Amino acid sequence: MKLQKIKALTNEYLESIGFVWHTDEDNSSYVANEIIQISEDEANAYYEAANELYDMFCEAGDYVIENDLFHEINIPFNLVEVIKESWENDVHWHLYSRFDLAGGIDGKPIKLIEFNADTPTSLFETGIIQWAMLKANNMEDASQFNNLYEALKDNFKRIITLDTEVDKFEEYYSKLNWKILFSSISSSSEDINTTKLLQHIATEAGFNTDFEYIENVQFSDEGIFKGDENFEFWFKLIPWEDIAIDESELALLLTEIVKNKKAIIFNPAYTLMFQSKGFMKILWDLYPNHPLLLETSFSPLEGKKQVEKRCFGREGANTKIINPDGSIDVETKGEYEGHKAVYQEYVELPKDEKGNSYQAGVFYAYEGCGLGFRRGGKILNNMSKFVGHIIK
Repeated sequence: MKLQKIKALTNEYLESIGFVWHTDEDNSSYVANEIIQISEDEANAYYEAANELYDMFCEAGDYVIENDLFHEINIPFNLVEVIKESWENDVHWHLYSRFDLAGGIDGKPIKLIEFNADTPTSLFETGIIQWAMLKANNMEDASQFNNLYEALKDNFKRIITLDTEVDKFEEYYSKLNWKILFSSISSSSEDINTTKLLQHIATEAGFNTDFEYIENVQFSDEGIFKGDENFEFWFKLIPWEDIAIDESELALLLTEIVKNKKAIIFNPAYTLMFQSKGFMKILWDLYPNHPLLLETSFSPLEGKKQVEKRCFGREGANTKIINPDGSIDVETKGEYEGHKAVYQEYVELPKDEKGNSYQAGVFYAYEGCGLGFRRGGKILNNMSKFVGHIIK
């Protein structure tokens, strides 16, 4: 692994562009003052891996629905109907997502760890911050696998064209003039600013947009409203499983809204299938020994080092690394114990000379479109650092 020291972006600059979660609780910088050097071939390999994996997820999604495997992958029962509705109609476009991958920069093969398909984080860091890092250090800012901003802009247009081509957007949209309401919770500055970044991109793409905190949005059988204004599209940075568990009445209302074609929601409900770590067991069943996959099961793997995690765990919580003899190497606590456990073959993450582990995140918006890295311990958590990259 090749790390290159750079001059860090100042907190003042980061705040001036809306990036306010730059400092962790221990007062250390969340954004590393180093970047990873990768080759053109390595960048292409990440791109190809994301595209191939997405095709596999779509094939496996058909399999889950046809065989009614929702319970097996821990999907809440009150979202099954809206998942089916959103899957069967092409208007429910998957806006963006992020694959977490091991390998790729250390001469080792790329392996899927999980797929953040519904509410992926680190959008701002990947799409904006690491580009600014190169710019501030007088480096060629195009020397990245990072067209995330433009890819999102085009994918917003596909919401209207429902086509690979986006040049017909203005013609179609002028006849429809549909609006997108963007929502996040009001208590998270990261969620607010990420949502507003997406709103800005959609506005730049040509949409009429608005923003409202989720607690102030109104829902009825007639659609989704801010005050008296009805919105045809709603983007929510709230996980579908949280809606199912904490807001069961809203889950039922959103099902009716989608069924009755009163609004289209992003990301669509079917992304909850992809988000479930249990989905990787389905992938392994359908593509056994695929070079991009790790063996995954709902039962402990015999005689193998493995990771036990929860289907809808987040930020490394409720995770165990288990040695081949069954002893625990390392584990974390958390609030996701109630979700179903899944067991995945352990894979060593690339490491630097200090022993820090690095995990690649590749964003997908119609195709692979942006690479960033997280740095931390054996189990990455919310104290992990963001590390940019440059292609050399």
